[in-house]
Amino acid sequence: MFPFFNNIPPVTKNILILNILFYLATVVLLQRGINLIEILGAHYLNSPLFAPFQVITHFFMHSPDIFHILFNMLMLVMFGSHLERIWGGKRFFIFYLSSAIGAFALYNGIGVFQIMKIKQELISLGYDITQLNEDLIKGNFEKVMYYTPEGLELIKEYAIKIVTPMVGASGAIFGIMAAFAFLFPNTQLMLLFPPIPIKAKYLIGAYFVFELFASFQNRAGDNVAHLAHVGGAIVGFALVFYWNKKNRDHFY
Repeated sequence: MFPFFNNIPPVTKNILILNILFYLATVVLLQRGINLIEILGAHYLNSPLFAPFQVITHFFMHSPDIFHILFNMLMLVMFGSHLERIWGGKRFFIFYLSSAIGAFALYNGIGVFQIMKIKQELISLGYDITQLNEDLIKGNFEKVMYYTPEGLELIKEYAIKIVTPMVGASGAIFGIMAAFAFLFPNTQLMLLFPPIPIKAKYLIGAYFVFELFASFQNRAGDNVAHLAHVGGAIVGFALVFYWNKKNRDHFY
């Protein structure tokens, strides 16, 4: 039925299928009032909603917006398939998992520090963090609104951080793209808009610089986990650099 699947190596194919299944389950269950993103997405380690399994499940989850999963899976098949054919399934799987967890570690590490800082400020204003967590998780926003005005903006920021999970395979995908740019820097990739060829090292490098810059911005409405992209790219590049240096004669 889908002959193009036959050309995708096994690990890449299984990752693709898992992501599609998780996406379909997310969309279907959301229509029935069950939000898998809140359950399986990665909350910060010091959020009361964090669960250990989220470290793994979050990178099989995507937002209901189809363009999110479409872009990630397109990059997975384009670049991941090529890397798996070179490395073999075992090494590629280790690389994919490492990049995804590296993305989680950087994004979560910064977020944990930010939450700790907000907590300290709220405590200094006399707030009961345990009660505040309970009110926010239960959705008692009317009750929260009665907190003193000087802490309200902090509470809003705190609420967003503890209840909003990170989802997506983007961290692992950025690791894959970084590895591809390292191994095949002069490969010509075709842009869609405008339709011009550009070398992988320039296109992927520019994308990384953009994500690095965006991670330091605080733009309203930007719900992209830029730090996760940066973390995945750093771990992916570091890992392929180490492998290439350690076993230069047989790396390919």
